[in-house]
Amino acid sequence: MAVDENAEQEYVPEKKKEPSDEEKRKMKIVPGTLKKALMRPGGGELRPTDGDQVIYHCTIRTLDGVVVQSTRTEYGGKGTPIRNVLGKSKMILGLLEGIPTMLKGEVAMFKMKPQLHYGEDDCPLSTPDDFPKEDELHFEIEMIDFSKAKVISEDMGVIKKVIHDGQGWECPREPYEVKVWFTAKTGCGKSIISHTVGEPYFFTFGKSEVPKGLEMGIGTMPRGEKAVIYVSSQYLTQSPLMPVIDGYEEVQFEVELVHFIQVRDMLGDGRLIKRRIHDGKGEFPMDCPLHDSLLRVHYKGMLLNEDKRVFYDTRVDNDGQPLEFSSGEGLVPEGFEMCVRLMLPGEIALVTCPPDYAYDKFPRPANIPEGAHIQWEIELLGFEMPKDWTGLDFKSIMDDAEKTRNTGNRLFKEGKFVLAKAKYEKVLREFNHVNPQDDDEGKVFLDTRNLLHLNVAACYLKLGECRKSIETCNKVLDANPAHVKGLYRRGMAYMAAGDFEDARGDFTMMMKVDKSAEPDATAALLRLKQKEQDVERKARKQFKGLFDKKPGEIADAKAEDGGDQTVSEKQENGEQEDLDETSSEESHEAAPDAGRVGWFSLFWPTGRRLFSGLGLQRCTIL
Repeated sequence: MAVDENAEQEYVPEKKKEPSDEEKRKMKIVPGTLKKALMRPGGGELRPTDGDQVIYHCTIRTLDGVVVQSTRTEYGGKGTPIRNVLGKSKMILGLLEGIPTMLKGEVAMFKMKPQLHYGEDDCPLSTPDDFPKEDELHFEIEMIDFSKAKVISEDMGVIKKVIHDGQGWECPREPYEVKVWFTAKTGCGKSIISHTVGEPYFFTFGKSEVPKGLEMGIGTMPRGEKAVIYVSSQYLTQSPLMPVIDGYEEVQFEVELVHFIQVRDMLGDGRLIKRRIHDGKGEFPMDCPLHDSLLRVHYKGMLLNEDKRVFYDTRVDNDGQPLEFSSGEGLVPEGFEMCVRLMLPGEIALVTCPPDYAYDKFPRPANIPEGAHIQWEIELLGFEMPKDWTGLDFKSIMDDAEKTRNTGNRLFKEGKFVLAKAKYEKVLREFNHVNPQDDDEGKVFLDTRNLLHLNVAACYLKLGECRKSIETCNKVLDANPAHVKGLYRRGMAYMAAGDFEDARGDFTMMMKVDKSAEPDATAALLRLKQKEQDVERKARKQFKGLFDKKPGEIADAKAEDGGDQTVSEKQENGEQEDLDETSSEESHEAAPDAGRVGWFSLFWPTGRRLFSGLGLQRCTIL
């Protein structure tokens, strides 16, 4: 008889899930160890669950009625109720099981065996030495309140209860400027501070101007939220708000976040600061011009000195017309563009900028002294995103790609290699979604993509990243080992990296695959030979006679050699500039005439111009 293998599979019992530590603790609860007696009924139908903050008074008595411990003042306590978060706070086993059975306002008596309170093995809470933890005890619990809570510090030192939800998702953080209404009281209800009239309390986040715990809580609040922030003593650090904090085990802050101003330290060193002084429209950062876009802004530039002299104002000096420029093209100072990219339409921001991100690396107007710190007041009127290639035909896509490549070529010739590389790489990313439809389109697409890769390699070489330049050239040569321009560019990168044999191999291969490339290859080999000789001469000079000198003379010999080495390196760098300029001419075609506009006149214009070649739809400025 045939055996049905499916029917006679060997039975494998399911592996039992290991119980959690909490479940193991609850296994200690057996009949008779925990009893509850209702003393006063509560109200409603809801009972606390995991994640809820519970606030309750607790009085512990022996079975003959002697009070052992209490939170109530009439029994020697401080009047401050206990706060726990179910599932997170350390609690005795009897209350962990009993409190979830209670309603708000209820008073109940729990009779517990020692193993369910402080007599439990490995009890998470400690007691004084004279505490009768081996005795059966009564726990009188009054459930004051419970609600959902946000645990802000892992040690439960800062907890937040939301009273009224706010708007949006952004919350204050360093170094934002914050305005709040608030009151502060002790755990027993004694008022400490009240700031609910006049102007909202103002402070700068991260400057220790409010207690640490309060700041931590406010850091989780969106604009308009109202909440109670419970702060334990270890987080009540001294501050201008509360200079004296001794004697407070806990302070409850009822806070309403009225407003906050977004302040951004753009460089992380406090030098380039963007301060939002008027909110824009949309959600940050999704609705910001993070990608290269056509931007329209009004701005006023001031010297950051005592009189804050205004040196340019588009509303005055530009006949009221805004400045339009394409981001990612080096048309405005770096600090200016960095901040505009993080603005929402309609936003007004005040930017404080150091000279190296303002005009020390950008054409400087005559009325701005060298090394001046600048303040710009910028309003982003709007922006237009780059053209979406979806639905375009192949020719339109390639025309748009060519415009971006020409912009990259112009940036390359201006020495802005990082920006140029970003333009080339942007097109290469978009090319991942382009599918040529025939052989002719495929050839145009492949040639353009190879050219872009080689332009990226040229940028890496100019930036001194020879290995990345070689890796980028390999993206072309792996598919076509006989690509002459790829061999030439990789050979130049090998030579800059000191891999002379690999460089010689690429230059020699050029002549084998294309006779017309022989003049370029011969010139490159000659330069390679000169560089090898320079390296050999430098090494020979560096070690010449070094081991014939006495120990005390070696340091002087090294110092002398170091000076010669610097001169040699300068010569090599100059030679490399010539080599890269020669190679760049092959793959960096000249940008159109419109791309040769003086960038100084774009940012501080003196006449009306139309910058159509730059992708600027309109630049009507004086």
